[in-house]
Amino acid sequence: MSAAPITIKTSPTKGGVMTYLVSAPPEDLPQVLPRDLERAWFAARSAAIAANDGPALMFRFLRPDGEMPTDLALTDGDARCWAEAVDAARGLDTVAGLSICLRLLALIDLLARERWASGHIMIRRDGAEIDEALLRAAAEITLNREARFDGQVMRARLSRNLPRQSMVPPDSTVSPRP
Repeated sequence: MSAAPITIKTSPTKGGVMTYLVSAPPEDLPQVLPRDLERAWFAARSAAIAANDGPALMFRFLRPDGEMPTDLALTDGDARCWAEAVDAARGLDTVAGLSICLRLLALIDLLARERWASGHIMIRRDGAEIDEALLRAAAEITLNREARFDGQVMRARLSRNLPRQSMVPPDSTVSPRP
């Protein structure tokens, strides 16, 4: 027996905030392709350069067990801008588009709150380049209840992907045992 498909219903509030009612919690949103997350990263960057602020958004994620839903409000200008870019490219009213958007926002949140993550991004004048392993992990790791990445889970995942260091320095020679 398969789980019911995730549905997303939209409605504007009286104050003009677009509300997304999602039939599942954030942790049930599917994985995305790393290339789709990378495209969202660049689309968000372009939108930020163009100062394309999007509208305030509200997401309500229902839980199948009847527990209190998870609410996520996007009121920050940068988050609205990035969400608007993903909405224009993929549609936040689609499961794939919503999953890409939340993973992008969770990745940015992770980079801001986890010091170790700064080693996985290179900031340059023309933008930032994200380490491929971090991007792949962000595309695949499950979001938590708050639509964020667990920093410890992400760090453990990335540490498994690090190349093994040789015990012998590359320029030394090792003599065979007698």
